[in-house]
Amino acid sequence: MAEPLQDHLTEQDSGQGPAPERGLRSGSLLDDFKLRDSPLSEREQQILALERQWWKYAGAKEQAIRELFDLSATHYYQILNALIDTEHALAHDPMLVKRLRRLRTSRQRARTARRLGSDA
Repeated sequence: MAEPLQDHLTEQDSGQGPAPERGLRSGSLLDDFKLRDSPLSEREQQILALERQWWKYAGAKEQAIRELFDLSATHYYQILNALIDTEHALAHDPMLVKRLRRLRTSRQRARTARRLGSDA
């Protein structure tokens, strides 16, 4: 059974002071995150790390996005879509980026098919 996502997010009123500069709170879902030597920024690496592991935990992904990055889901997905189109992201985590690209393409095709009223 999946662990509740909330168990991996710090309570907002934990009294630990301001969040670290990178936007993550200690005790978060990304505690085991390790910054790698990469042309990607720390936040970009953290976004890929979240995409790699968020499904392991029960709970709303949107809540984790808000807690970890202080972004709306819409803004997060705009950043993610731009990120997975970069060669640096592909070099950083090829399997993940290719999977995310495939999922995006599949969703785009499904939307187009619904608009056209076919199964194309």
